[in-house]
Amino acid sequence: MDGWHFPPGQELRRAFLLDETRLGPIPWHSPGKSAAVVMSVDDVFPGTSQSAYESGGDLEKGALGRLLWLLERHPKLRLTLFVTPDWRRVSPIAHRFWRHVPWIRDRVYLASVLPKGTMDLRYHPKFVSFLNMMPRTEVALHGLHHINQGHSVSVEFENRDRSTCAAMLAEAIQIFDESGLRYVRGLQPPGWNCSLALQQACRDVGIDWLASARDIEVPVSKDAKTAMSGLNGVSMLFPERIAPGLMHISTNFQATSAAERAFGILDAGGVLSIKAHITKNVPGYTHLDGVDDLYMNYLDRLFDDIEVRYGETIDWTTLGQLAASLSDSSVRLPSERLPSEMTLSEIAADRAA
Repeated sequence: MDGWHFPPGQELRRAFLLDETRLGPIPWHSPGKSAAVVMSVDDVFPGTSQSAYESGGDLEKGALGRLLWLLERHPKLRLTLFVTPDWRRVSPIAHRFWRHVPWIRDRVYLASVLPKGTMDLRYHPKFVSFLNMMPRTEVALHGLHHINQGHSVSVEFENRDRSTCAAMLAEAIQIFDESGLRYVRGLQPPGWNCSLALQQACRDVGIDWLASARDIEVPVSKDAKTAMSGLNGVSMLFPERIAPGLMHISTNFQATSAAERAFGILDAGGVLSIKAHITKNVPGYTHLDGVDDLYMNYLDRLFDDIEVRYGETIDWTTLGQLAASLSDSSVRLPSERLPSEMTLSEIAADRAA
């Protein structure tokens, strides 16, 4: 191995690998299926139309209602909602005077923030109940507050060490647990950033899988590697085990992508991983993949075409179900229980053993 040459992204991962023979892309197919479709939605939290922007808090009368419409139109479709346990970011755009002041600008919030606890899920039981009742929908983590000090306003885990990342993830999991929200042990890091420290922290707290790379530009091929947002150098089409017990699945399609890209991914036997953001417009920024009528109509037509073109050969699944189906049963904690079946204290004790 010492004579091999690794691209920068792989060099970083190599330092974290415990057994490289268990790692790498998985050209996977369920029995009788040739490819898969997953769809995930970021930035879900209890913000209503009376807040800075609606992000799910209006329930069926808001963006979640549009997702319910899509689910009703396509009974095979399944969703992964990335939910932030205590959302604090108001705008992704730095605007305060301090952004021009050296040293200080890296130690204050440069964008407007909500007081801690405003959007804490434990204080929004109707929102939690609604998510729990959504059909064919799973919930996974999307950070803790979705805010960071300094210019990288949304990149919450940037420049944080392993113990800090683990503490933040543990607090996020605690909020989920105490709110009664049903969830799976997956993470979409805010701002896509997934450092080595965050990868290690995920394993410390029992996160089973990550979605931390987005590439909607690299041409489709079975060997395509991500080179856009988040992790670079991981498979763009196939799930990839980036560390024992930690699966990664890339995003490769959004509202601005042509239907031909989707067909190319499915023809290659890959996972068509579709991304959306729950809100179209936030102060100072517009999400091109925001959940509006236009995007939902586009996906409605795309799913119709996929159903006609590929029939029963497509596995319509979720990120969590996909990761679970590929988990290596031989890569277990010493207790032989999966992290998702253990408490945080049990995981910590197991790691120390």
